[in-house]
Amino acid sequence: MRTEIIGVSQNIERIKELINQVADTGLNTLVSGETGVGKELVVQNLYARSNRQGRPFVKVNCAALPDGLLESELFGYEQGAFTGAQRRRRGKFELAHSGVLFLDEIGDMSLPLQSKVLHVLQGGHFSPLGSEKDVRTDTWVVAATNHDLETEMKNGKFRGDLYYRLSTIKIHVAPLRERPEDIPYLIDFYVKEYSQLFKDKKVKKPDNEVMKKLLSYHWPGNVRELQNVLKRIMILGEFEEGIDEMLQPADAPRPGDPLAIAPMVHSELMDYDIGNNIDLKTLSLKKIRKKVLDRVEKEVIAYVLNKTGWNRSKATKILNISYKTLLYKIKDLGIEPPEGVLSDEY
Repeated sequence: MRTEIIGVSQNIERIKELINQVADTGLNTLVSGETGVGKELVVQNLYARSNRQGRPFVKVNCAALPDGLLESELFGYEQGAFTGAQRRRRGKFELAHSGVLFLDEIGDMSLPLQSKVLHVLQGGHFSPLGSEKDVRTDTWVVAATNHDLETEMKNGKFRGDLYYRLSTIKIHVAPLRERPEDIPYLIDFYVKEYSQLFKDKKVKKPDNEVMKKLLSYHWPGNVRELQNVLKRIMILGEFEEGIDEMLQPADAPRPGDPLAIAPMVHSELMDYDIGNNIDLKTLSLKKIRKKVLDRVEKEVIAYVLNKTGWNRSKATKILNISYKTLLYKIKDLGIEPPEGVLSDEY
């Protein structure tokens, strides 16, 4: 289990300071941040520096299991508790006794199950499914989320009492784009690590020009994306040969960022000539709506495709549509690739 946190930014230095302050307290801790920033590494660091190190470290991904399975995973069950329960199984709260229970993606947990977790945090005991017996547990609960739980709490999607119980200590890991000073240190660390992993691959460190590109890139996938880019570069060739291919343009629209294309959509609507596009004899708001939406949709899809170099996989993520839907839209709306982009390249 690697626990070294790499970086010199103010955010990373503050995280290291917090870990040293709270690791031995056993206070419930909530680690927040975007996907790929390294929340699990922070949790592992807390565990490694605590007086519970060497005792059980149990991780549960709350987003990976449906509600019923997650409940039995957390609390365990007795033989015959439900169809298929052929023998007793201990839950994660019991297995993590005297150690650490890491509840990853806690923001994806349903409200009813949140209530049951709150009960354990308040009383330190629970009953497995199909049992009336109380099981006591001394577990340090550390949770992580990429959700804005304070907003979800206000919207009724996350219990306020559970949030305050979990967040006695709050640690926020900033996205990589907000701490570019950490990138050279991360690159140096992972180049050394992957050089051992790919021993037959000799890759020199990036020069100043390449480092500028890496520093200016917005890293939507954060440290995890940086790791994957470095692995691909080390396998496929030197930095200079691979870097442009690996990174999207910095001004490309980002997943989940509608503001990136909002000005262009507004412009298209303003430029729509109503007088020349409406026939009073066959006036139909439904038809008008379709014509306007088709035009805006065509411009938006073409814009995203051009910004991603007609990489349809990247475009589907930005547009939040399926690959099949994108192919249909390209054909239906008559969207053509720019000159020089061959059909088999997009």
